[in-house]
Amino acid sequence: MSSELHWKTAITEVKPNKIRLRGQAIDELMGRITFSQAIYLALKGEMPTTEVGQLVEAILVSSIDHGASPPSVLAARTVASTGADLNAAVAAGVLAISRYHGGAIEEGMKLFWAIARRANEKNITPKEAAAELLEEMKAKGERASGFGHRLHTQDPRTTRLFSLADELGLAGQFVQIAREVEAYLEASVGKKLPINVDGAIAALLCELDFPPELGNAFFIIARVPGLVAHVYEEKIRMKPMRKIHPEDFEYDGPGKEA
Repeated sequence: MSSELHWKTAITEVKPNKIRLRGQAIDELMGRITFSQAIYLALKGEMPTTEVGQLVEAILVSSIDHGASPPSVLAARTVASTGADLNAAVAAGVLAISRYHGGAIEEGMKLFWAIARRANEKNITPKEAAAELLEEMKAKGERASGFGHRLHTQDPRTTRLFSLADELGLAGQFVQIAREVEAYLEASVGKKLPINVDGAIAALLCELDFPPELGNAFFIIARVPGLVAHVYEEKIRMKPMRKIHPEDFEYDGPGKEA
């Protein structure tokens, strides 16, 4: 008889001398697939096509770091400055990723899926469905996540991600929906609110049929290497317990522009 404490998992099977991720032997995957493909396999339970693997790779690269000013970096550096271990400082950075920092991917995915469902249910165009939903959001005082940026008037990461998705044949209805939302917002607000990298990732994850609940996971996975780099730099380059100004800093690494 099975114990009431018995439970099941469909992710990884581990037995003596054998490790299988979603049914695939880890040692056979090593050297054969990329880390991004392995992430897709772990999350979706199936191997991605070459094209999907390339797009996931680009998504993760696009968000690896965005300078020293994001809250997650400031949190990680602040904790590192106290002398905390690497894991604690990086964890502090990850914990700072939430609704207003990184959360736009999940929120954007929810919006794009809702627009797609309404267009299908009412047999109307994505443009019409987007207008309806955005009007309803406006009446409630809600804003569309994934549009506009405090620094970029045309996010170069968005341009490249959409271009690559086109090249790979993976840009479909959700990229169109994102562009319809962008156009509506410009007409409604009176100024251009370009699709930022979070909005672009949201659209592409919808194209890949990921649920919104996994949207922020991609931001977290992508940002961890950047956080590690910032924590390490803080430890080897800065004085302990310093006051970390959120804006008064400058880049002095390779390729610095004059």
